[in-house]
Amino acid sequence: MGTGTSLTAHQLIGALVDPGGFRSWDEPLDGEPADPGYRAALARARERTGVDEAVLTGAGLIAGRAVALVVSEFGFLGGSIGVATAERITRAVERATAERLPLVALPVSGGTRMQEGTAAFLCMVRITAAVQAHRAAGLPYLTYLRNPTMGGVFASWGTLGQLVFAEPGARLGFLGPRVYEELRGMELPPDVQRAETLAGRGLVDAVVAPEELREVLRRSLSVLTAHPAAPGEASGEARQADEARGSGTAHALGRPGPEPATRPDAWESVRRTRRADRPGTRELLRRTAGELVLLDAPGGRDGALVRALAVLHGRPALVVGQQRPGPTGERPFTAADLRAVRRTARLAEELGLPLVTVVDTAGAELSAQAELDGVAIEIAHSLTTLLALRTPVLAVLLGQGSGGGALALLPADRVLAAEHAWLAPLPPEGASAIVHRDGGHAAELARAQGIGAYDLAGAGLVDLVVPELPDAAEEPAAFCARLGRAVGSALGELAGAPESERLAARARRHRRLGDVLAR
Repeated sequence: MGTGTSLTAHQLIGALVDPGGFRSWDEPLDGEPADPGYRAALARARERTGVDEAVLTGAGLIAGRAVALVVSEFGFLGGSIGVATAERITRAVERATAERLPLVALPVSGGTRMQEGTAAFLCMVRITAAVQAHRAAGLPYLTYLRNPTMGGVFASWGTLGQLVFAEPGARLGFLGPRVYEELRGMELPPDVQRAETLAGRGLVDAVVAPEELREVLRRSLSVLTAHPAAPGEASGEARQADEARGSGTAHALGRPGPEPATRPDAWESVRRTRRADRPGTRELLRRTAGELVLLDAPGGRDGALVRALAVLHGRPALVVGQQRPGPTGERPFTAADLRAVRRTARLAEELGLPLVTVVDTAGAELSAQAELDGVAIEIAHSLTTLLALRTPVLAVLLGQGSGGGALALLPADRVLAAEHAWLAPLPPEGASAIVHRDGGHAAELARAQGIGAYDLAGAGLVDLVVPELPDAAEEPAAFCARLGRAVGSALGELAGAPESERLAARARRHRRLGDVLAR
């Protein structure tokens, strides 16, 4: 890893902001430090960089969209934060809040300025308080961590973005390697504080090259600041609803449409959802989203969880979905994944965006480590988080729905299901092992347990079954388009319901779950 990001603050602003679209908010600094050595260091830094402090602030346009910017300059004393630096940042955050502007912070810093000691260190609380007020006002706060971002900056305002992006290869961490070695008497493993390592653990939302950052910010802000279409407007939803009625799949709020003459065989559905070429969550989003920002989750892009900002048929949303293991052998759904689900849900509520969950899993991780990580406890916490969420929640049962790992994403105001999707306490082979002490009765158990999409509609879980003609793997584009339209229509219906009525209906819905099936 290098010693500092290659772009200066001015260069980064120039790469992000529309030509002529930036106006500085910075005011001249007052006073000089008493210490002559520190005063000389400041003078040299100003002469070398052409800026008066380690941060530039202002407002600009990114693809025509107004944003506030806080941009660190590493060449100025390693981007360190002194009292004056902190005051400049705090004023910029407060002004962004007052002007109702999204805020993008781009730190690169060794941390607190040692020449100013505890006073500068305490200013991290000052900045954080301003950031918290900005977020509490329902305004986007995005951060881009550059190489390096360390110490108090990393442990406060640098990582408090609702979305946290990072420069490839950036060193990101609390304690610098030289200090770590001095205090601990050993070297810090080189990859521990690497951006890609943190992204793989779900601690950074995406690793983004500087030349790609403008487009990622444009797409992110287009979702976060989008104005949803009025109910029935997005992508011709009213017309699509009429078409759905004609195909026998339409539903009024909370009432599933008529069943087909013959239900799919449950065991055949299980087999179909296990096909390696069946569309998964990532493919569904890529085929249907108008704007899409894929975010990292535990395990990275090959993990069992997908997180995304998306515009779905004119409706901005946060999406969190399971990606079942495929031919590349992605890892199973873990306790860390469930913590990421809860983080995404809380973010959706903070931003006032609907949450879309997508269920497609062979089950949560089964291992001694999973027990120690508290996977069952995380399932419980995910259930309570989704049940209490004030923002609209739409669940999509896309394929496999095995065990508590699937159940954890299903509490919702509405649930859509693909025709061959299913939900069961265990995979049919596991149920067979319990009931018959062998796995040979899996097909029999699948048919007896009422696990299919139409059974789930009868049990009060599924509101709309989306047809597969005959199989999503055989018609991936058409199936994804059909399901995408259903998602857009359902989001429109939820957006039109007053919050108090929607939450009361959610409570009634979950009170009755399973009644019909149990009879």
